[in-house]
Amino acid sequence: MRAFVTGATGWIGSAVVDELLAAGHQVTGLARSEEGEQKLTAKGADTVRGDLDDLAALQRGATQADAVIHLANKHDWGNPAESDRAERAAVAALGDALVGTNRPLIVASALSGLVEGRPATEADPSPAVGPDSNRGGSENLALDYVTKGVRTVIVRFAPSVHGHGDWGFVNFLTEAARKQSTSGYIGDGSTAWSAVHRTDAARLIRLGMEQAPAGTRLHAVAEEKVTTKEIAEAIGHSLDLPVISIAPEDAGAHFGFVGHFFASTMTASSTATRQLLSWEPSGPTLIEDIAAGAYTA
Repeated sequence: MRAFVTGATGWIGSAVVDELLAAGHQVTGLARSEEGEQKLTAKGADTVRGDLDDLAALQRGATQADAVIHLANKHDWGNPAESDRAERAAVAALGDALVGTNRPLIVASALSGLVEGRPATEADPSPAVGPDSNRGGSENLALDYVTKGVRTVIVRFAPSVHGHGDWGFVNFLTEAARKQSTSGYIGDGSTAWSAVHRTDAARLIRLGMEQAPAGTRLHAVAEEKVTTKEIAEAIGHSLDLPVISIAPEDAGAHFGFVGHFFASTMTASSTATRQLLSWEPSGPTLIEDIAAGAYTA
């Protein structure tokens, strides 16, 4: 298959490109810059020049592909409304390009805000509906295209997609520990995150593209629950720093914007995903990656 991948040079996307090429698929990646084009062509991928706001480029890449994998997101923490707007517009452009083709449209989503008091499952619908909701309601928007002849597959990612070179949440927590000279957790540290290694997530995306039925929600979750205290302790050990509890009212000052997420439990099961695709994660755990220097090397 020829897959068109947005976010193809990003943290998850670059691993997905490698996974697809290794499995014998062809890849066209969306590239925002000449540097991005060079990275992709060096791997053996083709490119479409553009970004999330270039809807014509998105549709050009989609119409020329057998499958679309949408991983790009602006992640503008200072202006989340703009990130949500761009995400919704991009999903609509890609979906419109695939109407009536029955080709797969893989759309990245998140585990946050799905349910309270228990791990989320693949059967839990996203409560985000409409352009003013989280991620612009893009998960439900993408699923609407199933009735229009698109094989939409949603992949919800654990809050930590970890590995050497990760620039996400755990990286920000590590930087906060360096800055504060202490590794902190909030309150009693009982809040928890799910986690998955980057290579396991990439393999899941390939399997979803190849096999998942229309309307499927997949959970990229290898570890259902890692407590925030365990994460803080691992970071503290890796940096040889003391580990302390941070009062909830002081979380913003200690952690910065990531404190909001660190105070939230974001966990999910991947039982249905594993059964459907025979997906068995095999990469290191989050704590193993931290201990191996993934965030300090």
